[in-house]
Amino acid sequence: MPVPGSRTSDYDFDLPERQIAQSPAPRRDESRLMVIDRASGTIEHRRFSDLPALIPPRDVLVVNRTRVFRARLLGHRPSGAPAEVLLLRRVADGERWEAMVSPGGKLKPGRRVHVGEGLDVEIESITERGTRIVRLECDGDAETMIERHGHIPLPPYIARADGEADAERYQTVYAREGGSVAAPTAGLHFTAELLERLAASGVERAEILLHVGVGTFKPVEADDPADHAMHEEWFEIGDGAAAAIAAARNRGSALWAVGTTSVRALESAAVGRHVAAATGETRIFIRPPYEWKVVDHLVTNFHLPRSTLLMLVAAFAGYDLTMHAYRTAVAEGYRFYSYGDAMVIV
Repeated sequence: MPVPGSRTSDYDFDLPERQIAQSPAPRRDESRLMVIDRASGTIEHRRFSDLPALIPPRDVLVVNRTRVFRARLLGHRPSGAPAEVLLLRRVADGERWEAMVSPGGKLKPGRRVHVGEGLDVEIESITERGTRIVRLECDGDAETMIERHGHIPLPPYIARADGEADAERYQTVYAREGGSVAAPTAGLHFTAELLERLAASGVERAEILLHVGVGTFKPVEADDPADHAMHEEWFEIGDGAAAAIAAARNRGSALWAVGTTSVRALESAAVGRHVAAATGETRIFIRPPYEWKVVDHLVTNFHLPRSTLLMLVAAFAGYDLTMHAYRTAVAEGYRFYSYGDAMVIV
């Protein structure tokens, strides 16, 4: 008999459409915060602004400083018909990128998309996984033109076009290095004032980097999660972050990972109970059962059914407690997904 949490179908849950957040809370730290205790199995309902009361002094908060770039290019084919190019990652110089395109059947090698004044996209080839290698034809610097003509790539479950407010709210306040096509959403709840309160209470902060790829929204379609192919994501843990984490380990302090992206970077760079400075790509797929190496506590949002992110949470909190928490969140009216509420698992 299969163990609960070992099949993809175990991660289905019913969610009313009205609880899928379409816009952020008026203030970042006004979001609700579900507090889950793994040891007792208890659930408490608080506000995100209460987080400083939960983290002891000298513990380390690990955040992902990646920045979402304007990866969504909307344009037209020579016929005048609309087309879309979603840039995923740079593959060579600043002009060549891996991208997803729409309509895929029309945008074959040799086809072109006019995005705006000074920016055209030529489809060069099709990759083994069906994405495209495209070349940006720019009048000037490619990154400048992307920022000028591109759109914030809101997740597919947000049923509206991006607006000016999203350029600020779909970023963490500590975002610095562009490269993500989706925000590390657990970090969206932090304000500068909240970070100052945490620092004043003695909580340390370590910044790492993982550029979020579009695979974060890809549901697991195989019945056995082991058959799911993870997309690679680029990460970096610098010497300073590794040293701060090592010092915390040596004095017996705990690590609080903000978001599943921070978790994936930390666990990818783990050497025993320590974290090494590292740079590279990770395809780590954390799901039950998993032997945790360095993460002690997790701050995260509520994730899609059948997603690798939900499986990661189940590996951390336990499958039964995770699904109980999700059912409770639905019953209590929590807002879900990127612009939704948060949970902390201690």
